[in-house]
Amino acid sequence: MVKRLLALLVVFGGLAGAVGLVAVHWYRSPIADLTTQTMIEIPTGLSLTGIGALLKSRGLVRYPSIWAVLARSDGYGLKLRAGEYVLEPQTSPQGLARQFAEGRVVLHPVTLVEGWNCETVRQFVHTHEVLHPTSALESTKYIMAAVGVPAMGCEGEFFPDTYLVPRGTRDLDLLKLAHASMNAHLQAAWVIRDQTLPLKTPYEALILASIVEKETAAPEERARIAGVFMNRLRRGMRLQTDPTVIYGMGSAYQGHIHTRDLQTDTPYNTYTREGLPPTPIALPGAAAILAVMQPASTDALYFVASPRADGRHIFSRTLAEHSAAVAKYVASLKATPSVASESAPVPEAVTP
Repeated sequence: MVKRLLALLVVFGGLAGAVGLVAVHWYRSPIADLTTQTMIEIPTGLSLTGIGALLKSRGLVRYPSIWAVLARSDGYGLKLRAGEYVLEPQTSPQGLARQFAEGRVVLHPVTLVEGWNCETVRQFVHTHEVLHPTSALESTKYIMAAVGVPAMGCEGEFFPDTYLVPRGTRDLDLLKLAHASMNAHLQAAWVIRDQTLPLKTPYEALILASIVEKETAAPEERARIAGVFMNRLRRGMRLQTDPTVIYGMGSAYQGHIHTRDLQTDTPYNTYTREGLPPTPIALPGAAAILAVMQPASTDALYFVASPRADGRHIFSRTLAEHSAAVAKYVASLKATPSVASESAPVPEAVTP
């Protein structure tokens, strides 16, 4: 009797061992039905068993209970992360568990654009399909506190770049990442700045970089325009730059600046106020920041849009030269029937 029992135990043990070997072999073998790249999303909060059931429903795992047991034995049980995954052809069930545990999720590009203001950034991140909106109704103070700088305004504080993030990333987390990137770029550029700059802090450099960003779309002009502004600051001349006036007008700006706008004082009107405006007016990119830190050496004090309407400018050393350039610019506007001269953008830095 005892011998028979021992024999049965040996038989059952052998069967169990064989089943175990078969299960492990299946777990480590390529999934036959996974023949093309396949996208799958693991919802937040789904248990290991739930993930196994999801994989079975997608035809990826034939034995979800065995998959869950073996994934747990591999140490993956408490590590599986939610998110979107791209599954490669012939991946094994074990490979799926490893991929989920390592969090190798799909990353989506989210791009903040040079020249955007804070309100545009806020609307963009709130409505982006990849991001989870959490800040739409919150104040700027709340947002900047969440970012980590409660005493700061949000204008110019986020570096324009393409960020790769998983679907469901909180908009505040994206802004926190963009703020950290802006701070890193600004501090790195400040270290290599021209020591003769008439700027006292990195924040002043950020303000001026935002103006340079809005002044020109021509990369080769940025450092020269920065040089003009430095010359004017050193001489105590007002910057007289249209983008700051436009920013100060807010919603009143409808596409054109009039003489009355230049004469209406706001904290951002650099025709009526000396020095820099109180905050940045947009997101400056790396090129604009570098242009301010290392401006071109120039004797120009003025610039005005080119009459060729190519987005570039005519630079002048004297008021007489500048007045002649302005006259050509105004003449080019009058030659365009669709543009009324009284509604045309006022040329930059028209007075000493």
